[in-house]
Parts: sequence; C-alpha cells; structure tokens
Amino acid sequence: MNEEPLVTVVRGAPTPEELAALVTLVAARSTSADEGPRRTSMTPWVRSARPTGAPATWKTSALPSVH
Repeated sequence: MNEEPLVTVVRGAPTPEELAALVTLVAARSTSADEGPRRTSMTPWVRSARPTGAPATWKTSALPSVH
C-alpha cells in the first residue's frame, strides 16, 4: 500500500473531528460534481415575477379575452 494520501495537512494540527469534517466536505463536493446540474423548484414568489402571457395590467385583465 504505497499510495499517496488524497489530503495532506500542510500547516497546523487539526483535531480528528476537524479532519473528519474536512473529509466529509471533500467527499460531498466530489460526488455532487458527478451528478450534473440539479433542477430546483421555483417558489411562488419567483414564479410571480416571470412574464406569463397574462394580461399586461390590471385594467386589461377585466376585458374579455380574444382567444
């Protein structure tokens, strides 16, 4: 087993808990890079700011639609 370590501490003396947190973070980041982009669901607040093709103003919303 003459393998190089994946992570080397260059400066300081981390505790075992700090090393565990670092390894967890590195492992989580490396697996998320392999998955691809995630589609997040939009909140109603964000959805309300996007144009929808609905009437442009509140005044025109009372007019009959011409479909």
